Amino acid sequence: MGENLKLNVMELFAGVGGFRLGLERANPDLFVVNWANQWEPSRKSQDAFDCYVRNFNKGTHVNKDIATISNEEFQAAAPDLIVGGFPCQDYSVARSLSGEKGIQGKKGVLFWEIRRAIEHTHPKYVLLENVDRLLKSPSRQRGRDFAVMLAALRDLDYSVEWRMINAAEYGFAQRRRRVFIFAYKNGLSFDSEQEQYKLKDIVFEKGFFAKPFPVKEEPYKKRTDSVDLPKDIVEISDEFSFNFHPAGVMRYGKVYTAHVDPILQEPTPLKDILIDEENVNGEFYLSKEEEEKFVYMRGPKKIERQSPDGHKYYFSEGGMSPTDSLDKPGRTMLTSEGSNNRSTHIVEVNGRKRRLTPIECERLNDFPDNWTAGMTNRMRYFCMGNALVVGLIEIMGKRIEEIEKQNKVEEVQLELITS
Repeated sequence: MGENLKLNVMELFAGVGGFRLGLERANPDLFVVNWANQWEPSRKSQDAFDCYVRNFNKGTHVNKDIATISNEEFQAAAPDLIVGGFPCQDYSVARSLSGEKGIQGKKGVLFWEIRRAIEHTHPKYVLLENVDRLLKSPSRQRGRDFAVMLAALRDLDYSVEWRMINAAEYGFAQRRRRVFIFAYKNGLSFDSEQEQYKLKDIVFEKGFFAKPFPVKEEPYKKRTDSVDLPKDIVEISDEFSFNFHPAGVMRYGKVYTAHVDPILQEPTPLKDILIDEENVNGEFYLSKEEEEKFVYMRGPKKIERQSPDGHKYYFSEGGMSPTDSLDKPGRTMLTSEGSNNRSTHIVEVNGRKRRLTPIECERLNDFPDNWTAGMTNRMRYFCMGNALVVGLIEIMGKRIEEIEKQNKVEEVQLELITS
């Protein structure tokens, strides 16, 4: 029954290919990435795109601003699944000048390009990734941006699930929190199956995320909420505010959200991803001056500052451990990993302090060693700071495969009944 399953995949904002790598690990025969776009604005060198092309040789690889890609080019790719990690931006919308042409989002906001790709290709599934603050932004109208996204997907006839996942809580080597959004076309057999359940049961037991990323039966501190999204997306943009929790579901505009409590798996400690010390170049070890600088940066501080208008205030910062524990998973890696700042990982091995090497940063995100080789170390750190934990996508890919197999079984059964 499953031999001929194939899903054409379109990868947007592809970076160095974390989504593709995870899906191909899940099942390279099922997930066929036949079209991918990666473009780094305002940079002459396109390091991430070059890395992508070095590592993947099949499919169409497009290196241009997504806003310049035509609807026809999207349509020609004919995706069954669209994937992508995209920036958290201001998703406010307004009525178009003529009034009847629907809505206009701010120019340059990349979610609207994702929406355009979905609108012109109607994939079965969409899998997106974003920073966890997306659920709360903007601060002056909490939850508005995410509600606009949900309404946009609702209006394209999709149901949506989301989950904020800390990779370390499900066995990985990095305490990286990201929101994953799974949308599926209404009318699929998976949609019909989900329709049988209460929204709460989808979030806690029956949905896309609950099966591969299990949670406890009861929400954390009983935190749940529900709301009906206004039908008018401009009204949402102008007036709507709501407290979205780390997990939830939206079907036909009805939202249920809960602060789920993960059933923890043993994380991978930092010591397990370190390379052999004899292979570490001297450039990664800290000089005495750098050691002192990091002790200061990572220590507690209270500094008097003055604003341009003369107002004096204190900038305060709590202390953190002078080195990262080798017995715990790594902290969230940022794009600034390679520079001298307090968020940079510092490990102490055999009495010597050093930064993580680019290979160790790749391992933090579950990439193969030297995936980003060929660019400067600074860019290798930058690309890994932007990347996702590949193993999470592999798990989600297996869940999509399960859903797709069920779809096919039900389609065949339907054909037999009607023939």
